[in-house]
Amino acid sequence: MPSHLDSRRKTAIYVLASFSLGALLTASLLWHGPRPAPSQAVALEPAAARSAPAQGEPAKRPVPLSLWGDMPDGDTEGDTDAAAAWPDDAPTPEQVFTDQPEAMRKALSRLAPRTPGKPNLYAIAVGADGSEDVFRNEAEYVDAVVGKRFGSPGHTVILENNPTTLTTRPLASWTNLEAALGGLAKVMDPREDVLLLYIATHGSSDHTLLIDMDPIPLDQIDPDGLADILSKQPFRWKVVVVNACYSGGFVPKLRGAGTLVLTAARSDRTSFGCGADSDITYFGRAWLAHGLSATPDFIEAFGKAKAEIAGWEKRDALEPSEPQIDVGVGIDSKLEAWRKAARIGPPVPFQPAH
Repeated sequence: MPSHLDSRRKTAIYVLASFSLGALLTASLLWHGPRPAPSQAVALEPAAARSAPAQGEPAKRPVPLSLWGDMPDGDTEGDTDAAAAWPDDAPTPEQVFTDQPEAMRKALSRLAPRTPGKPNLYAIAVGADGSEDVFRNEAEYVDAVVGKRFGSPGHTVILENNPTTLTTRPLASWTNLEAALGGLAKVMDPREDVLLLYIATHGSSDHTLLIDMDPIPLDQIDPDGLADILSKQPFRWKVVVVNACYSGGFVPKLRGAGTLVLTAARSDRTSFGCGADSDITYFGRAWLAHGLSATPDFIEAFGKAKAEIAGWEKRDALEPSEPQIDVGVGIDSKLEAWRKAARIGPPVPFQPAH
C-alpha cells in the first residue's frame, strides 16, 4: 500500500478496517470474553517476492498480520503471545483505532520548542510489539535519556503498542510514524537539528519489523517502507536505531550522508534479550543504558555496546548477533557540535515502565 495514498483511498481503507473490526469484535465479544488461542502466523510476503520500487516510486506497505497472527516466521527473539487479553477497562479496539489522529495531535502539542542558536536533539521512540513489555520499556527509557541525560525534556514523541498505554500514547504504526515525523519537522529546524529515531520490536528473516497491537490490523514496516517514510521528510541529520532480529538488513536502505544507522544484529542474525521475562533487550541495555551512560557520543557508545554484547553472547553460548553501524558523511561532526552545545546531565538508571 503506497504511503502517498490520497485522502479518499486512505479514508476508505480506514472505514473498511473499522467496519471489519467492529463486526468481528462485536460478534465474538473479544474485549469482554476469553480470547481464542493464537492461530498459526500468516507468513509475511517474502522480500524477494515483492517487486522493488522503481526510481521515485513509493515503497509498498507489507500486508498486516492476521488478526490472531503470531510473530513473522523466522524471528526467534522471544515467545510472543499475540492473543494476550485486551484490557477490560480499555476502549474497544475500534475506538482506539479511530482515536489515533487525536492521540497524535495531543502528543505533538506536548513537544517543547527548540532552543535557538544551537543544534537541538529530538527523538521518536517506537515500541512496536504490544505483546511484550520489553519494547515499551525501551521506548519510555529513550524519553528519559533524551530528557534528563541529554538535557532536552519535551523533545521526544513516544509511539507504542502496549495494553497499558492504549489511552495515553499513540499507537506505533506506519501512519503515526509519518505523522510524528511531520509534526517534528514543524518544531525542529530540519537543517540544523538532529533527529533520533529508535525502533524496538521483533524482526523477521526477510527484514520486516513486527508492528502489532492485536487485534488491530497494522501495516508492517520493511527497509523500503522505512526509507520511503524518512525520504519524505526534510531532516538533514538523522540517527536511526533499529533494535530487532535481522535488523542489519535495514542498513543498505537507510545509509546516506548525514545519517548514522545502528542495528542490533547483522542482516542474517538474531538479537537477544526480549521475551516476557526480560525488562530490556541486550542491545537496549548495552547501548541505551550502559553505553550512553558512559558517554554521550552515540558512536563511541556503540563500540562499547558491541563489545559488551559479544561478551554476554560468548558467556551464554549464543551465535553472535554482530550489531552493525554505518556512519554517513558529516554526521559525526554534527553530533560532536550537538554534544558541545548540549547540557549533558548525569546517567539515567534504567527502570522498567510502570
